[in-house]
Amino acid sequence: MTVLELIERSSARLEAAGVSFGHGTTNAFDEAAWLVLWRLGVPLHALDDVAARPVTAAEQAAAVALVTERIASRRPAAYLTGEAWLQGVPFFVDERVIVPRSLIAEVMADGTLDAWLTARTRQVLDLCTGNGSLAVLAALAWPEVSVYATDISADALAVARINVERHGLGGRITLAQGDGWTAVDPAWGRFDLVLCNPPYVNRDSMAALPAEYRAEPSLALDGNVDGGSDGMDFIRRLLAGAPAHLNPNAVLVLEIGHERAHFEAAFPRLPVVWLPTSAGDDQVLLIERGAFA
Repeated sequence: MTVLELIERSSARLEAAGVSFGHGTTNAFDEAAWLVLWRLGVPLHALDDVAARPVTAAEQAAAVALVTERIASRRPAAYLTGEAWLQGVPFFVDERVIVPRSLIAEVMADGTLDAWLTARTRQVLDLCTGNGSLAVLAALAWPEVSVYATDISADALAVARINVERHGLGGRITLAQGDGWTAVDPAWGRFDLVLCNPPYVNRDSMAALPAEYRAEPSLALDGNVDGGSDGMDFIRRLLAGAPAHLNPNAVLVLEIGHERAHFEAAFPRLPVVWLPTSAGDDQVLLIERGAFA
């Protein structure tokens, strides 16, 4: 059996088992390739180089066992491998954080945000940083800025710290624990850019999440922690407190996933700019400081 044949067989097993994707892959073949190549110790980008290589019986057994675990546990592949990628940058992950997949990373990488930044952009805040991926990407994208990253979860911040150090950014990224704006130290000053991928899933959607998403910390997904049902609880507090933390020409970039209808119902008079992403033009929005009353 070759590497490619092993991946194809594994893909068929994943497909037949009805596992859910969305944590770095969107289909059974890519998920199978990730698991098999990782187990074989082969970089994911090297599939073409090793596709025709025969696998040993031991390698086949190890890969089959990993795919079996993926099916039986319904845990995302990133939790099984301990690694995920966002915009090609590797990050450590485990069950203390959701698997990084924020579409905000796209608008950072493709230059979409540059039109709203100026030569005076120096202070960047990543609220709800999770594993720290957006904070790391911001520091890599804009070497001249200082990045602050906060999260309510001490466990998440422990993972973020691993990733900050992994990328050698301990001198440029400050981590702090707290709920929303309460984590922000007044000594940091105001911000020119705020990035936020908050918990925003509405109550009905939370109840219908596939097992792979239920394996992630609900604190990072459930947008109804204040007793609401539309997924906007954290976002209401976020936007209410934003003006006090933004410089005059600042912008706030917010991911809301599939919750545009709930967002617009909650904030019907707030002017926003919808940013294009690979998932559509209604999942990431930008708010200029002047839009807040």
